[in-house]
Amino acid sequence: MSYIDGFMAPVRTEDRDTYVAWLKDQHALFKEYGADVIVDAWEDNVPEGEVTSMHKAVAVKEGEKVCLGWIIWPDKDTRDAAWAKVMDDPRMSPDQNPMPFDGQRMIFGGFAPVLITD
Repeated sequence: MSYIDGFMAPVRTEDRDTYVAWLKDQHALFKEYGADVIVDAWEDNVPEGEVTSMHKAVAVKEGEKVCLGWIIWPDKDTRDAAWAKVMDDPRMSPDQNPMPFDGQRMIFGGFAPVLITD
């Protein structure tokens, strides 16, 4: 059964091109370690919530947009092995490849699918 990692982060609007360039490197790295599908998206129609919202979840500030991404792995074992390699890979070093957003406000998690429709 597939396994999915999901992410949300706030990115400054002015850093969109830098973010996309950074994502291209990330996609290559995760594909190298076994990811089947990787999707990243830029906020387009995300409503402000009164109680909860994607904006609140990542503490969006003035001039930032919510970015959403996910990785679909063949299975949880592949994902777990890949993450161990990714975290040790020098290409992930903050000195070599800094994140173009505030990583402290990123949220992420792993998910076991209950339904996938093609």
